[in-house]
Amino acid sequence: MENIFDFQEEEDAASEKEQTVFLPQLNDYLDNSRRLKQLFFFYEAGMRQMTTKLQILDREFQHSNDRNPIENIKSRLKSQESIVKKMENRGLPLTIGSMVNNIYDIAGIRVICPFITDVYQIAQMLISQSDVELLQMKDYIRTPKENGYRSLHLIVKITVFLSDTAHQVPVEIQLRTIAMNFWASTEHQLRYKKDKEFTPEMLRRLKECADIMADADYQMQKLAEEIHF
Repeated sequence: MENIFDFQEEEDAASEKEQTVFLPQLNDYLDNSRRLKQLFFFYEAGMRQMTTKLQILDREFQHSNDRNPIENIKSRLKSQESIVKKMENRGLPLTIGSMVNNIYDIAGIRVICPFITDVYQIAQMLISQSDVELLQMKDYIRTPKENGYRSLHLIVKITVFLSDTAHQVPVEIQLRTIAMNFWASTEHQLRYKKDKEFTPEMLRRLKECADIMADADYQMQKLAEEIHF
C-alpha cells in the first residue's frame, strides 16, 4: 500500500502519545507503510464483523418475518486518497495518528431499507447488541442537510478479536430508505463531472428533487402504517 501521508518524526511521536484506545499503538509497527497496512486490516475486520451482524439480521427476517426491513447491505473501505482529501479539508495534520483519532468513517457500511421506520428499527437493533457501542449519531432524516441529503449516520465501536489480542475499531453505518438512496446516488453521479460547476438553479432543482423523494417516502410510510406493517 503506497504511503501518501506526509510524516515527520516529531509529529509522528506526538501522535502516538495522543493515540486513542481504538486501535493498536502505532509504535508496535516497523514503518509507515506497514502501519497503514495493519490499520487497514483492523478497519476491514471491524467492517466485516458489523456486516456479518447485519447479514444475520437479514437472514433472520427472511426466514421468520412477513417482510424484511433490510433491502440491501453494502460495505467499503475509504481509499487513502479520499482520507487525505478529507483531512486536508478539515485542516488536520497528515499523520497516521491524526487519521486514527479523527477520521471515523474509514470503514463504512450502507444499509438500504424500504421504509423510514425500518431505518430506526435496524439502528436500534444494532446499538442494542452488547458488543456494539454507539459513539455518535447524526440524523439527517429529521434534520436534512442544506442540499436535501437525508440519511441516518451512526459511528459505532466494535471489538475485533485476534489470536491473542483484541482491538476496538470505529465503523460508520449509514441507514437510509430506497428513495433517499436513489437521490443520493444520482446526485453523486451528477456531481461526478469535476469540470462542471453547479449553478444556483441546478442546486435548487436538486433540492426540489430531494423534497419530492422525501414526500414520497412519507406517503409510503403512511400507507405502510395503514396496512399495519
